[in-house]
Amino acid sequence: MSAPVLAIQPVKLPSGPSPLTPEQTYWRTFKSQLLVPSPAKSPITHISNPLPPSNAIAQSSDHFAVTTGTRVQIFSIRTRKLVKTISRFDDIAHGAEIRRDGRVMVAGDESGAIQVFDVNSRAILKTWKEHKQPVWATKFSPTEPTTLMSASDDRTIRLWDLPSQESMVTFVGHQDYIRSGAFMPGQASNLLVSGSYDQTVKLWDPRTPLNAVMTFKHAAPVEDVLPMPSGTTVLAAADNQISVLDLVAARPLQLLKNHQKTVTSLYLASNNTRLVSGGLDGHLKVFETTAWNVVAGSKYPSPILTLCVVGSGTTREDRHLVVGMQSGSLSIKTRLSGQQKVKERERQKEMQALIEGNIEELDRKRAKKRPKGWEKRLRGQDFTGEGADIVIEGRTKGNYKPKSWENLLRKGTYGAALDEVLEGHNLPNVVTLLTALRHRSAMRTALSGRDDVSLQPIFKWVCVHITNPRYVNLCVDIGMLILDMYSSHMGESPQIDRLMARLHRYVRMEVERSQQAWQTEGMLGMLLNPGG
Repeated sequence: MSAPVLAIQPVKLPSGPSPLTPEQTYWRTFKSQLLVPSPAKSPITHISNPLPPSNAIAQSSDHFAVTTGTRVQIFSIRTRKLVKTISRFDDIAHGAEIRRDGRVMVAGDESGAIQVFDVNSRAILKTWKEHKQPVWATKFSPTEPTTLMSASDDRTIRLWDLPSQESMVTFVGHQDYIRSGAFMPGQASNLLVSGSYDQTVKLWDPRTPLNAVMTFKHAAPVEDVLPMPSGTTVLAAADNQISVLDLVAARPLQLLKNHQKTVTSLYLASNNTRLVSGGLDGHLKVFETTAWNVVAGSKYPSPILTLCVVGSGTTREDRHLVVGMQSGSLSIKTRLSGQQKVKERERQKEMQALIEGNIEELDRKRAKKRPKGWEKRLRGQDFTGEGADIVIEGRTKGNYKPKSWENLLRKGTYGAALDEVLEGHNLPNVVTLLTALRHRSAMRTALSGRDDVSLQPIFKWVCVHITNPRYVNLCVDIGMLILDMYSSHMGESPQIDRLMARLHRYVRMEVERSQQAWQTEGMLGMLLNPGG
């Protein structure tokens, strides 16, 4: 009785780059980018999207405001279209904010004036000129709709009431420009926080305006401050770092050093579970707000001056990712909608069911049959082949009918086997055969005795795949053999000469990339081990 014919075991190459995490996938769903240039090519210095009123019945804003040059542009959240432009400023405008009900907007400017506008009619409702230098930040109180604050380069912060002609309180204590400020949230809404170029973050109580309640000293000018919803934590951006400040313990909790250049803007997203930051390095980074790990990021073509994750509805679901740049470009990326949102909810249900151990019950409800190994892939644990050059699967059992190219390989007609597998255009089969030829030291035999026509298919295969890290070793071996065997015939065939020029170009590009990679690794090594 003859032994059964066994299949030639297919080669399974290492897996490619690591799959995206669910968090990275989520932030990549902000697509359909709309680029809006500033009318006068002025930098985009501020973007605001008011939170909805605490009273769900009250009217909420359907707009977000963009400050650029001497204009404030108001965009629709639903359509992303520019619906109004307010340009009644004597100088460059700063820090425009829309009130939670969407009816009133406030902004400062370079002259030190503060103006309050009716959003619908664009009429000026109030003008204050107590500040003597540029006003950079203006914010409405989260609890009192007629109360607002301002921060100025004249080193003061002022508290205003809409019906009044003068400021109610003036906070004095900073020693340099004040470029950011905010009301504290929740029960601490009577307190204010500010960040200054004197390298400090100060907490203020209107009852003691001449003395800050608390001061945090930093190593660089403070560009932005952002209170957390708990009211016990404040985030501050100074130079290329973000500090997490604990107001209860009166000490910094953590220092985030993930940007290479100055961090200019901070914003909370995903129902306050994510911090989004932008910097002059053009990088946008996303942190989770439990352990403050970076979970996602992206790169923009120009330094980022301001950003905002625009939410919609009473649940404040993330809708748009809006970024303002030094170049004067406004980027608006919009998240999933319609059927894509349904798929996202289904994915979340699957993950939750898997965690709770109810995935089979969920599948029965959906009458869904999953492929082998589904659980590992769903959990992100399928690492087969990682760290290995080649993985050989187990042998199949029982009788097997070999393919024609396998029969040719067994008979030792290596050239014919190679020609047939290349005609099939089946990449796994080609890799399996080439690996088998290399193991048998039969590659030279398979390539010998060819003319310009029969040499082209394997030459083309090498040119196509030599830039792929998973096939580069095979391609280099084959390419060296072809050069060794047929270099004396170069110039006899225009087709082969073109393929040779193409291969030469690809190899040169890969060499240049390798050199850049080595240089980068060397520079990183010097940065990480300066004393080594």
